[in-house]
Amino acid sequence: MRHSVFDMMNWWADKGVDGFRMDVINYISKPEGLPDALKQKDELYANPEPLVANGHRIHEFLQEMNKNVMSKHKMVTVGEAPAVTTDEAKRYSNLSGKELDMVFQFEHMGLDGNKNPALGRWSDRKVALSDLRDNLTKWQKSLYGEAWNSLYWNNHDQPRVVSRFGNDTTEEYRVLSAKMLATMLHFQQGTPFVFEGEEIGMTNAYFKNLSDYVDLDSINSYHQLVDEQHLLDGPTMLKYMGMHSRDNARTPMQWDATENAGFSTGKPWENMNSRYKEINVEQALKDPNSIFYYYQELIKLRHTMPVITDGKYELVEGNDKDPEVYAYTRKDKDTTLLVVLNYTDKNLNRSYEVPASAKLLISNYSDDLGDEIRPYEAKVYQF
Repeated sequence: MRHSVFDMMNWWADKGVDGFRMDVINYISKPEGLPDALKQKDELYANPEPLVANGHRIHEFLQEMNKNVMSKHKMVTVGEAPAVTTDEAKRYSNLSGKELDMVFQFEHMGLDGNKNPALGRWSDRKVALSDLRDNLTKWQKSLYGEAWNSLYWNNHDQPRVVSRFGNDTTEEYRVLSAKMLATMLHFQQGTPFVFEGEEIGMTNAYFKNLSDYVDLDSINSYHQLVDEQHLLDGPTMLKYMGMHSRDNARTPMQWDATENAGFSTGKPWENMNSRYKEINVEQALKDPNSIFYYYQELIKLRHTMPVITDGKYELVEGNDKDPEVYAYTRKDKDTTLLVVLNYTDKNLNRSYEVPASAKLLISNYSDDLGDEIRPYEAKVYQF
């Protein structure tokens, strides 16, 4: 069976595909005898993750795949890897290139789960900066010089980042916070993945009725938590679904302000996001200060500045205790970058040691007020 899979992969590689994203690839090594996962006393379903994640033959299988497929082609591989630790990630994505190029880990995606474990991810609380910064820093520092990070905010299973970690309540804050979050990620070491609509600041759909939802996981969770277990009332669960349902990532791409956002003349599988007339590609391309063009600037800098690819990551001294501003540096022998990010909607004051000769490389504001840091301000100094 494994060699049949290799034949299929090579067939696609010969057709010219550039790589593979491998779904839950760290689950492919199962324990002998295929035992059932244990179900805890109060759980409705058994959790298979401890049984199948990072199984005892996983690295043997991936090295075999690499030998038979990846080593024969110029391609990129990224493995979706739930429950992977930094130590495991170093094995999967070691710079020796014997397995995968990188993995998608999910630790930063689980920071805003409900404090009641029975409710899982269903909540409406915002991630604290301290938790987000600690997690991103752990992965940056743990993999440096040994393996390669994937960098992402969004995918088909996650809510929209500007609604989740940013602020979509006003147009000004939506644009500023989307650019701030893009800056936070794109100046870290690894390969950024931009999910469709992220580059124009698409928001969560915030559907109001259960009938608007398509994702079975969301619908089944509603019935389980509201109708069967009575852990939540309907309006609260709908509020939580508005924040975390996978439907938020799956509404049609917003191309323009015409019917169905220019996505289709037919009826799309998912309902439209109600904000498509104001948030769409056509509008973004007309606005020189749009989120789209900001992403282009970030990508250009990544292609032209080796320090972003290879430089060492460090938090600014004392920043680990700052609940509002995230400040880190990237350094190589030639260049230092200082990244300053306001995670709040407040005007703040912070002083960092920025040389007078430093250049403001990029910012989501048109000017720089020095120690004054405005709501969701992001600025990067080069010196």
